[in-house]
Amino acid sequence: MRKIYLTLFCLFIVLSSVYAQEFTLSGHIKDQEGEIIPFTSIYIKNTTNGTSANIDGHYVLKLKKGISTVVYKTIGYKTVEKAIVMESNRVQNVVLVPETYNLQEVSISGKGKNLANEIIRNAIRNRKKHLNEVKEFSCNVYIKGVQKLVGAPKKFFGKDIQKTLDLDTNRRGILYQSESQSIYNCKRPNHIHEEMIASKVAGRNNAFSFNKASDLEINFYNNIMLENVLSSRGFVSPIADFAMFYYHYKLLGVTVENGVNINKIQVTPRRKHDPAFRGIIYIADESWRIQGTELYLTKNTGINLIDTLNITQQFIKVDSTYMPSNINFTFNGNVMGFKFDGYYLGVYNNYNLRPNFPENYFKGEILKIPEHANTKDNAYWAAARPIPLNEEEKSNYTRKDSIARRKESKFYLDSLERANNKFTTPKFLLTHYTINDRYNKQSYKLDPLLKAIFYNTVEGFGFRYGITYTKDFEYNRKYTIRPEVRYGFANKTLTGNITGSYDYDPVHKANVNLAFGSGIYDLNHYGTMNLLSNTLNSLLFERNYPKFYQQTFLNGGTSRELARGLQGTISLGYHKNKNLVNNSSFKIINKKDTAFTSNNPFTPLVETPLFPTYKALTATVNVSYTIGQKYITRPDGKIYQEVEAPKISLTYKKGIKNAFGSDVDYDLISLEIEKDRISAGLWGYSSFVIGAGKFLNNNVVYYPESKHFRGNNSLTSLPDIRKFSFLDFYQYSTDRHYIEAHLEHNFAGLIMNKVPLIRKLKLEEVLGGSYLTQPLKKNYKEFYFGLQRLIFRATYGFAYDGNKKVQQGFRISYGF
Repeated sequence: MRKIYLTLFCLFIVLSSVYAQEFTLSGHIKDQEGEIIPFTSIYIKNTTNGTSANIDGHYVLKLKKGISTVVYKTIGYKTVEKAIVMESNRVQNVVLVPETYNLQEVSISGKGKNLANEIIRNAIRNRKKHLNEVKEFSCNVYIKGVQKLVGAPKKFFGKDIQKTLDLDTNRRGILYQSESQSIYNCKRPNHIHEEMIASKVAGRNNAFSFNKASDLEINFYNNIMLENVLSSRGFVSPIADFAMFYYHYKLLGVTVENGVNINKIQVTPRRKHDPAFRGIIYIADESWRIQGTELYLTKNTGINLIDTLNITQQFIKVDSTYMPSNINFTFNGNVMGFKFDGYYLGVYNNYNLRPNFPENYFKGEILKIPEHANTKDNAYWAAARPIPLNEEEKSNYTRKDSIARRKESKFYLDSLERANNKFTTPKFLLTHYTINDRYNKQSYKLDPLLKAIFYNTVEGFGFRYGITYTKDFEYNRKYTIRPEVRYGFANKTLTGNITGSYDYDPVHKANVNLAFGSGIYDLNHYGTMNLLSNTLNSLLFERNYPKFYQQTFLNGGTSRELARGLQGTISLGYHKNKNLVNNSSFKIINKKDTAFTSNNPFTPLVETPLFPTYKALTATVNVSYTIGQKYITRPDGKIYQEVEAPKISLTYKKGIKNAFGSDVDYDLISLEIEKDRISAGLWGYSSFVIGAGKFLNNNVVYYPESKHFRGNNSLTSLPDIRKFSFLDFYQYSTDRHYIEAHLEHNFAGLIMNKVPLIRKLKLEEVLGGSYLTQPLKKNYKEFYFGLQRLIFRATYGFAYDGNKKVQQGFRISYGF
């Protein structure tokens, strides 16, 4: 009996393996003229199992032994179904015939009406229904991204572009090529969780792809799309509630598919520079749902960095609804003579519209990349890749992966370092001179010499020079040590310090840090201006804005993520602070109407001590919490994502009296709420910061221990929403209590985009204000307006003490 059971069991295994045996169906898809049709959807009928053709029209599909009905579908062509008998691997080339869209019947029944407008109005009325139709789903997603350089200058800042970017003799080649496979889970309206199964990046064997399925999920049932992606304000969907104000519509024809009329509608912006799409949208009668899109954006719409973005969507029927089967983004552009193009393609299959996610399944992690995701070999990808590589992509993988393996050898890295580490005078003087040892994952970075030289009225001419040593470990763990020396020739003072930090758990944003030594520092610990700016202001304009003091210190601290969105920081510091005075009055240009002020901001005409030499032992605890924090988890760290809720920070700082001779005695508690880029749709976005604090105990608070504010006395500064435009750097620091607030709105070109010629500059309008109240400065207000472009900004503002205007003028900022 056992032998019979064993025989039956073996027979079952054999039959199961035969039944489950898979073969490969492959071929090319072309039109009647023999032209390639790229990115066609190919899937098994009545399932969501399928693939897509590649950019050369080549496809590969795995089929089980037996008969399968395979559907070939792409926008603008008649759908083809073929019954395929699979007994072995098979080649099946397919010719697609353009779809016929009939206008004669439409024009007769329309009686002069613009039927396109009527169809769009029906689609708009049903927009919310289709937007919320699928409450939750899961599916498999394959993403491939390719970015190519198709033209470039021979040299850029003296560097040979062909060698630097590893291009061919025509300075062309693939810059970035990656693939990923993921399981994508979604619950409307805004819960997602994706787990990457496999990742591959050309030439970077240990890297993880940055592909993310949610980045490709573009839903034209939303009113506004692509906000803060290619433009600050986003773009209007052709079926948005207010789309009629932005689009012209033209019905190009109607065809019948599975008994349903499909309307082919051309959409064009009403105004050339509106944030609107061009192209074709396909809408089904009766259900008024989108059946496909062929839409594109041009640089006239305000997109940044690229010239054209094409978006193609194809849908597949899943149960009683339709879901994307593939989404394709193709783009091109020209930046400073570098011409590029590329595409990102997402293929979606194996949909499950009833996944029944367990409670608390979505916990803020929107993407998880496990350690093994990048370990899949070429055999795995050859079997699992749904879209075949073309010859250029195959060659790129082969060449760059081979080079990457060579680059891991000590011989190659040593030869590379000998070239890259070669000492040059421009590096040493102007930019960082770096000595890399990639094999041992360590580096030494030397500060540029010219940037180390400075002038101020306290130290006279001086230099500040440091070397940064970094040791890297696996998955972004690293430690950094930086020794630094500083010497002033006028005050004849030499200071030096060493700082170090160790990032020991990047996934939990955990680090420890230690610093000791001495240095010359700004009385306002937020800083007033950098060494170069102060040097120029002092020597050329006789303006010595920053004020300094000397500190000898020992600091230590640690920071770690305590829970989702909750970060905790503890630090302990022991300082000896010494008042300083001016020792130099040298200037290149002697201004008759200006003069250097003393190093005491409260007695500008005479040097008086601002504080005595004192010791301070301080302890600081900070917790910050971002409500509903979302993040990406990678083996090499955690990446926080922008969320709609604000970040709340609570800080407590104590000056501990008598311990180790400490002279200070205070308790400061402060609260801050901030949120960046709150979307206002086509009206741009807003940002705000609100802070308040109080010294619960201020028995002994010397000036450096006070609560300082980010003021500004100069024409230029670095951008910072927390910075006041006209508030003095030092006058209004407090040892009591305060409330401050900053609000800014960026209109994202709403007005400038309507002005001829000026619109080409892609300027963005900004409007904002700041507020401060504390015992010495009650109800201080600032208002400003201006324009910005990328990292440059110019504004004009007004400052008020109560209702009295005290200052006004221009302010220019630059930087990130």
